[in-house]
Amino acid sequence: MNDKFNKMNKQQSLDTLNGLSKNTLMETLNIEFTDVGVDYITAKMPVNSKVHQPYGILHGGATAALAETVGSSASAFFLNDTGKIVKGIELSINHLKSKRDGEVFATAKAIHQGRTTHLWEVKIVDEENNLISLCKIINIVLDKK
Repeated sequence: MNDKFNKMNKQQSLDTLNGLSKNTLMETLNIEFTDVGVDYITAKMPVNSKVHQPYGILHGGATAALAETVGSSASAFFLNDTGKIVKGIELSINHLKSKRDGEVFATAKAIHQGRTTHLWEVKIVDEENNLISLCKIINIVLDKK
């Protein structure tokens, strides 16, 4: 593992990422960042009645919120420039498997990190590493106003 992400720095990074969730949709959905490495970020979300659709399975919108959270956070984290902000401009998601309970884990990995746009692949899996959804998010990098 890269020195940038030694155990102490990893925990500090996770604390920072999780701290940004206070009083947001991420807190409402109980999204928690669980891992960060040199080229990825992972977060988990519980699957329960709070994120179900009427048929008692994980709502696609909650899944999309998890994917956008992880992909946008990854852009901002790896950009590491306080003079810039990151906004999602396109999200596509394919739901491949249903989930009724437990947890899902979303991992964002960069496909492209340019000066003004970032493209991330986000894989959402369950506890047994079954692929639940596959996502693509494009973020734009803007100057802070």
